[in-house]
Amino acid sequence: MVTNTGDRPVQVGSHFHFFEANKQLEMDREKAFGMRLNIAAGTAVRFEPGEEKEVTLVTFGGSRHVYGFNNLVNGDTTSAQVKAKAMEKMAALNFKHKPQ
Repeated sequence: MVTNTGDRPVQVGSHFHFFEANKQLEMDREKAFGMRLNIAAGTAVRFEPGEEKEVTLVTFGGSRHVYGFNNLVNGDTTSAQVKAKAMEKMAALNFKHKPQ
């Protein structure tokens, strides 16, 4: 489940690293690591303020490296070390995280 805890709508595109999506989206970010929305390319999902939605995620393909987005990862999403560092950075930057 994903909840928009912010006061503005949030849209997440089909190939955005969901772990790094808007910090006001409350979700289990550890489970979202290395994943993207399972929706058609070029489309997006919109979360209205206060809205809670269930989403389906799929693993990134190819080399499974992600760069940019919110600069939490910038590397290999299959690496436990990269994931641990990203989780620390996410917490330090106050991204909403709710283990499920």
